Amino acid sequence: MIRPRKVTREELMSMSEEALRERYEALKREIHYHNYRYYVLNDPVISDYEYDLLMQELRLIEELHPEWVTPDSPTQRVGAPPAEGFRKVRHPVPVLSLANAYSEEDLRAWFNRIRRLDPRVETTDFVVEPKFDGLSVVLHYRNGVFELGATRGDGEVGEDVTANLRTVKQVPLRIPVDPNGPPPPPYLVVRGEVYITKEDFRRLNQELAARGERTYLNPRNTAAGSLRQLDPNVTAQRPLRLVTYQILTGEGDLPRTQWETLRYLERMGFPAAEARLCKNLDEAIEAYRWWLERRDQVPYEMDGVVVKINDLDLQRALGVVGKDPRGMIAFKFPAREVTTTLLDIQVNVGRTGRITPYAILEPVEIGGVIVRKATLHNFKYIQEKDIRIGDRVYVKRAGDVIPYIVGPVVSARTGKEKPYTPPTHCPVCGEPLYHDPDEVDWYCVNAACPAQLARRVEYFASRTAMDIAGLGRKIAEQLVEAQLVSDVADLYYLKKDDLLRLEGFAEKKAENLLRAIQDSKNRPLRRLITGLSIKGVGPTIAALLEQHYPDLDALGRATLEELEALEGVGPVIARSIVDWFSRPRHRVLLEKLKKAGVWPVARKEEEKPKPLAGLTFVLTGALKTMTREEAKAFIEAHGGRVTSSVSRKTSYLVVGEHPGSKLQKAQRLGVPTIDEITLYRMAGEEPPPELLAGAEKIEEQTPTPQNPTPPHLPLEGI
Repeated sequence: MIRPRKVTREELMSMSEEALRERYEALKREIHYHNYRYYVLNDPVISDYEYDLLMQELRLIEELHPEWVTPDSPTQRVGAPPAEGFRKVRHPVPVLSLANAYSEEDLRAWFNRIRRLDPRVETTDFVVEPKFDGLSVVLHYRNGVFELGATRGDGEVGEDVTANLRTVKQVPLRIPVDPNGPPPPPYLVVRGEVYITKEDFRRLNQELAARGERTYLNPRNTAAGSLRQLDPNVTAQRPLRLVTYQILTGEGDLPRTQWETLRYLERMGFPAAEARLCKNLDEAIEAYRWWLERRDQVPYEMDGVVVKINDLDLQRALGVVGKDPRGMIAFKFPAREVTTTLLDIQVNVGRTGRITPYAILEPVEIGGVIVRKATLHNFKYIQEKDIRIGDRVYVKRAGDVIPYIVGPVVSARTGKEKPYTPPTHCPVCGEPLYHDPDEVDWYCVNAACPAQLARRVEYFASRTAMDIAGLGRKIAEQLVEAQLVSDVADLYYLKKDDLLRLEGFAEKKAENLLRAIQDSKNRPLRRLITGLSIKGVGPTIAALLEQHYPDLDALGRATLEELEALEGVGPVIARSIVDWFSRPRHRVLLEKLKKAGVWPVARKEEEKPKPLAGLTFVLTGALKTMTREEAKAFIEAHGGRVTSSVSRKTSYLVVGEHPGSKLQKAQRLGVPTIDEITLYRMAGEEPPPELLAGAEKIEEQTPTPQNPTPPHLPLEGI
């Protein structure tokens, strides 16, 4: 299997002709194989981005040696032969694919090429449409009646999936759908895309998991596999949708521009692609940027936009090169999902003792970043997805930031892959791990575990908590390793001589750190509560507790019932608080803090302007640092109001992961959307470090081990 990578023209020119010819033939075989897996089996073993890299290299070689190009080259046709089991359908005109641009420079180079071919391009306008990640279909209508539906297949011949397409509710069985609409043409062939929305995909997987059935990896493969079922009843049970964007051929007076085509399709009753009409290429680039910023907010998967010359006559006049029409191009977003090899699974020990598995990967580029490690969420996730060491795996960057394993490419297995067995003992201190049957996670409950202590000291000193300038991860680990701190209270008993024994410390650095530690004694109560690392208690809950309890003594006396009665504090967090204050070692910690003068008292402050006063918010999706109740309490504490449904009176929709239908309604009504970080900043609060850390989040959780078993490596390079 050829490893996809970026190859330059100069690199190819430096090869001998014999070696280059061997590479060319190998590339053709490899791409044919991937076409078969993608189009016939609906079971690809590489990502679209990696496939594009192979095609780019093939095209470069053919540019150097056009005499080598034969009709069987992947550049001379689209897709792969249709699958067995369906009747073959020859398309009335070729159903072409698109060339790709990956940067503004690529897009301008395309524009300059076609401008040289036809000067009319200089003054043309463009239509920019989202590039849906689904399955291309061709719909035939005669005298307004749907008579045939086919997949694209190899671009010349597709598969007859008429019966299956009839089950897709958005496919009009007769046009126009509106009886008062314009008369239909005698013959019309429309091209579109069958897809599944992100929310429907999430729901479908939940239903499959509840029934104990195998779940799907991504919406595109789900849509393709659902449409290409031999039993239409299976297709009918899948939440398939249709969007249309092209008239391939037809009779009668048809539109002359792409923009008019989309409006015409809408009048006939087809769901037409959302689009933007752009006067020039610069506006088309702005449209690309607009969609790129909103790619996580649109309800469907899109991997880029399609830039089309609006004038269809000019489009046709520019012709086709290989399989690509010159008059349009796919402007791809930075890749977020690729495949690579899972080399190993290791674990982190967090500040609360939580054991988190992570993947060691064969390095792979995702969206311009080289990824070597990715999160695996928890041990149950590994088991449910049947992820094995040695697997070819899908890797995705959530929100373009944190890499995680989506799942294995099961069909790529060779039999050498090894199932993973979770550890039974902490990899840092060697103590047995604890697992609550009611929870997913495993914990090291050894209070003296160096990994946890270093992370707790680091968090205590962070800006979110006590804000001790200069006390970061490295110094926290030095203090723990030198046995200068056994808990966070020991920070206030450090002496200059203690610090001078540490590597990298001189008089000035030691004095600065001690001064910063002393300054932190003046932090408000909520900062100290945050820094104690009580499970489930972050800055938002800490601020809420500060409103009801004047100091830590009062909070320590709070009962489970009292805490549960506070809006925003659920039974799990309430139990966590009571449990923390009941432990003897924590009572010792509190006494040491009080003796050191670290004992802030909540003071009633003058009423200050509330930054969110007069604003109404609606919440959708899962936020990373707050539950729905906590977010409501946070907004109300800063003067805002939270309602359950979106309306024109809604000021902002706060969007988390896996947003629901509220997002679509907000977009339809023009309600502004914000993310969790923006919400914190609008309220005048500093977002928690774990929200800002992004790809460093995994690295921050990784301790520097002391004689760990098994070997434990810090994360880096993400």
